[in-house]
Amino acid sequence: MAAELLAWSFTAGWSSGINAYAVVLVMGLFERFGHVAAIPDVLARTDVLAVAGVLFVLEAFADKIPYLDSVWDSVHTVIRPAVGATVGYLIGHENSDLTAALFAATGGATALLSHLVKAGMRAGVNTSPEPVSNVVVSTAEDVTVAGVIALAVANPWIAAGAAGVLLLAGAAIALYLTLTLRRLHRSRQARRAQPQRP
Repeated sequence: MAAELLAWSFTAGWSSGINAYAVVLVMGLFERFGHVAAIPDVLARTDVLAVAGVLFVLEAFADKIPYLDSVWDSVHTVIRPAVGATVGYLIGHENSDLTAALFAATGGATALLSHLVKAGMRAGVNTSPEPVSNVVVSTAEDVTVAGVIALAVANPWIAAGAAGVLLLAGAAIALYLTLTLRRLHRSRQARRAQPQRP
């Protein structure tokens, strides 16, 4: 059971790095209506669900506007890992103190990694001249977070595997976008540096 809970912590951590409020909201709803043993009871409280719901709506709005999403991501560099660590701790707090600390570290570190990947990808997407790509990417992120958490309810190990694959794929895409943007920037600088012909 402890191993499954660790898989839950990893999955919740990855998801928190993408959209922490969606994680709290979706997990809380699963606990409220499905009574999932792995999900902490506190997430199903009405006040927690209400606050998570309001913040989720705010994030859904901010995350779809070019450059505002990057400002939002900057603010959440601390918040998302903190939520990931807190959810991880809550998942493991009924075990030993060491286990709870391990789960908190797993959730927090995974949330930080996935947050950095998300922020890197979104910075690349913001270079697109049209706003549609931001809406599509943001919506896909929200749907994926809800899907991965729902998958964890059915099978925590498969969900953790999916989260790991998505983390690696996102890192590869973010790296590709960063390198491509640097090449384009250098190319533009080189063109500007060339002397103008009379």
